[in-house]
Amino acid sequence: MTKRVMPTTELTIELIYEKSCPNIKPTREQLMQAFKNTGTTPHWTEWEVSDPDFPEHARGFGSPTILVNHRDVSAADNGDNEQCCRIYAHDGPNIGVPALSAIEESLIANTSKKTKKFWGLNLALLPPIFTALLPKLACPACWPAYAGVLSSLGIGFIDYTPWLLPLTSLFVLIALFALIFRAEQRRGYKPFVLGLIAGGTILLGKFYFNQDLLMYLGLTLLVIASLWNSWPRQFNTDTACPACVPSSSN
Repeated sequence: MTKRVMPTTELTIELIYEKSCPNIKPTREQLMQAFKNTGTTPHWTEWEVSDPDFPEHARGFGSPTILVNHRDVSAADNGDNEQCCRIYAHDGPNIGVPALSAIEESLIANTSKKTKKFWGLNLALLPPIFTALLPKLACPACWPAYAGVLSSLGIGFIDYTPWLLPLTSLFVLIALFALIFRAEQRRGYKPFVLGLIAGGTILLGKFYFNQDLLMYLGLTLLVIASLWNSWPRQFNTDTACPACVPSSSN
């Protein structure tokens, strides 16, 4: 007997089956299709009902059953006998397989908050963009003009130039952290590498070469890296998932 384990993320997905059940393969195919349709990274754990390590929370379900975060994706169907093949009440030829729509709805419901969090990482772009676009007050003769503009807005004049480089550098590092944070769950480390190039271009363009065009190029690359990092991944379900490998066997 073999328990197959896929790489895990915050989303816990489990396939419960009995080894003689004829619906195991089509259930895996249905699960992979749901991953593709929802743009979710394929990952799950498979439990055979006679496995000595079979978890308590997965007991009592017929074969096959898919659990997402310990919840049955087809809770409306009765699956209270783990020794029997399970029959699902849905339209379509595979009545012994969970409905594709039910799997997709469960994946979407359980990943919506995480997806929002990943897209929320793009907010880390705003501080470096803001500080990069701030003008350097390097010319004392220009200070009265700046003071006049600020005073018209009710803001006192402050020479922030000495803080501009450290603040921009700090905010670029925060943006880079957002790109590398759990990168394996999104687009890997290529967006981070692009972001690293972008950050260096921003700092060199603004503070070393004093070239606005170079700075704008860096900002553009940083935006592209962030969007690339957050864009949902798509997967090919025509081949078996190479990450699904035996973790234990009897």
